Amino acid sequence: MAALSGRDLLSLADLSSQEVQELLQMATQLKSQQLRLRCNKVLGLLFSKASTRTRVSFTVAMYQLGGQVIDLNPNVTQVSRGEPVQDTARVLDRYLDILAIRTFAQQELEIFADYAKIPVINALTDLEHPCQVLADLLTVQETFGTCAGLTLTYVGDGNNVANSLMLGCALVGMNVRVATPKGFEPSTTIVEKAQAITNNKTQVILTHDAEAATKGANVLYTDVWASMGQEAEADDRMPIFQPYQINEHLLSLADSEAIVLHCLPAHRGEEITDDVIEGSHSRVWDQAENRMHVQKALLASILGAE
Repeated sequence: MAALSGRDLLSLADLSSQEVQELLQMATQLKSQQLRLRCNKVLGLLFSKASTRTRVSFTVAMYQLGGQVIDLNPNVTQVSRGEPVQDTARVLDRYLDILAIRTFAQQELEIFADYAKIPVINALTDLEHPCQVLADLLTVQETFGTCAGLTLTYVGDGNNVANSLMLGCALVGMNVRVATPKGFEPSTTIVEKAQAITNNKTQVILTHDAEAATKGANVLYTDVWASMGQEAEADDRMPIFQPYQINEHLLSLADSEAIVLHCLPAHRGEEITDDVIEGSHSRVWDQAENRMHVQKALLASILGAE
């Protein structure tokens, strides 16, 4: 993976189809311990949003590679006192080997990348969640042996996960259907990027009909109806999103061997029912574990490892 050496990952669109496939292959080998890598580097985590899976998976991945991690909580750094992003970026560049950022605005991430010479990884913004989707694709590949030719249906809010799923599916040759209420569609710019990647070889479909989108799907995916920063809208969104709940009825419309994914945390009884997330079709816990394996592959590829 020399092609990724020293590069930023701000969006899944930064990767080619071949690079995604090679990352998934490396993650598979690391997970099975067929491949063992060492990387004595320092990763900084600058997270302005709460995190369980992203924080822990990046930390464990870096430790298992033999590196170190510094948790740069904004509340105990000068970021919380208004230090300009570009100033923080230039200072951290002098200390760290790589930086993973979890924040609200994609523009803030891009400013860091512009001012820091070290690689910057998008650990989640309001626009995209690329590391999550790499783990999703690994989970699909583990289940079906390939991603190519399958159909993934995402139901719910057209948020950062939906955006990255469209790009990720396009890169690995999967059809993707995104079903949202009116007014909650994914980014038009991201839709156009995904369609350009597919080059008409696979489908990128937007709809407001959750049942039609689910028919025959191989993968059903959802996320919370109100993302971080939108908590005040949660009660108003509830009745609007109710037809987009993944429940036994919606699951029955998918392929009989379909799997169910959720990036977590889940609000059981809202976007997904308890019986579905705990049922035989769920691969949610494998999906969560795979965050660590794909991020280990990503860190090793960007930093170089022995």
